[in-house]
Amino acid sequence: MGTTEKIYFYPLWLRIWHGFNALGIIILIFTGISMQSSFDTPIIGFNLIVNLHNIAGIVVFISYLFYFTGNLATSNGKYYKIKRKGFFSNLIKQGNYYVLGMFQGEKSPFPISEKRKFNPLQKFIYVIVMYLAVPVVIVTGIALLFPEIIIDKAWGISGVFMTAILHSAMGFFISIFLIIHLYIASVGKSPLDNYKGIINGWHHI
Repeated sequence: MGTTEKIYFYPLWLRIWHGFNALGIIILIFTGISMQSSFDTPIIGFNLIVNLHNIAGIVVFISYLFYFTGNLATSNGKYYKIKRKGFFSNLIKQGNYYVLGMFQGEKSPFPISEKRKFNPLQKFIYVIVMYLAVPVVIVTGIALLFPEIIIDKAWGISGVFMTAILHSAMGFFISIFLIIHLYIASVGKSPLDNYKGIINGWHHI
């Protein structure tokens, strides 16, 4: 790394996507919980909650296409490639750092560099979220918008019900990821340093 103190990790297109995606996901979580809970929402109204959920879903869908295309067209996609060599041992090593080593003053086993944007555990989770969970939420969300395209029954169970369960489960998984993501983002040079990075594009080593 030499004397480099910061790296331009977040180009403008990625920051724009991140902003729209974050706003859309937050609205989806709030409205999704409201739609499934027993709490009445007289101020906003159930119909408006549903409309906001659908609009936010469309925003996330469009932003995901933007993100997916951006990763194909730019060098950002290389950071998501997972290497099989040492895969499980690297995950364990990074997990131990997050659980114990980080609080004992140990150095990160996989420090950030120009060639490595994510540590092995981050990369694995990001791939699961961005290339599995989010697409599943989008596809099931579209299906629930147009339930006539869903098969009537599968193994004797309503297709709409199964689609709704899968949609909710993936939404819950993404919600948990968001909480962890916000916490991990506070670990750096300062609690707000990584948040500043997603605004100005620079990541401090």
